Amino acid sequence: MSRTAARCPGRLALEARRLRAAVARSVWSWVERNGRITPETPGGLRFGHLGAGVCIGFPVGSLYGEPWMEIGDGTLIGEQVTLTAGLLPGLDLGPDPVLRIGKGCLIGRGSHIVAHQSVTIGDHVFVAPYAYITDQNHTYTELDRPIGCQPPRNRPVVIGAGCWIGAGAVVLPGASLGRNVAVAGGAVVCGEFPDHCLIGGVPARILRHHDPVAGWTRPSAEDLEARSALRR
Repeated sequence: MSRTAARCPGRLALEARRLRAAVARSVWSWVERNGRITPETPGGLRFGHLGAGVCIGFPVGSLYGEPWMEIGDGTLIGEQVTLTAGLLPGLDLGPDPVLRIGKGCLIGRGSHIVAHQSVTIGDHVFVAPYAYITDQNHTYTELDRPIGCQPPRNRPVVIGAGCWIGAGAVVLPGASLGRNVAVAGGAVVCGEFPDHCLIGGVPARILRHHDPVAGWTRPSAEDLEARSALRR
């Protein structure tokens, strides 16, 4: 048997694997395209409002409470993003929206937005992958009950227009961000922050802020202490 003939079975097996991989990629691309949620698809009709050009990528994460969600025009939501309104599917949450996402936003892959009372995200907010935003915390003060069995506490969350939420950041109940706030990756955000600042850390604090006269500056030690006292 010639050396060329001996190689043929190996080449045929390699070509077969390549063909199977190409078919698998093609099928998955078709599934991704046809699994997306848009205003024109049946899944889009479940939302309280889904604006023109909205696209929610497939596969989605957990998704329920759509009648209490409003998403503005042109917002793009990545794959495996969790969007929930309410504690469980099928609850009646009343007449008002619980989760509002503005126009032109981008929610990165694997992020979670978990709303129970009120989460409001302004226009043109960019959320990097794997961020977590929620308006509910577990309580822990009842000494004889497991923490997971104690009643939760809700506080509204507001993220102003033009903000950037870094990868892996956590936005906790009661957080309120002004316009164009940049949140560093991995930050844990609680409390209120003004327009035009950079925040980061655990818990997050102002790292730089914009003063109309002085421009971009770092806060003084006194400012940091005063803000920490307000959060305590």
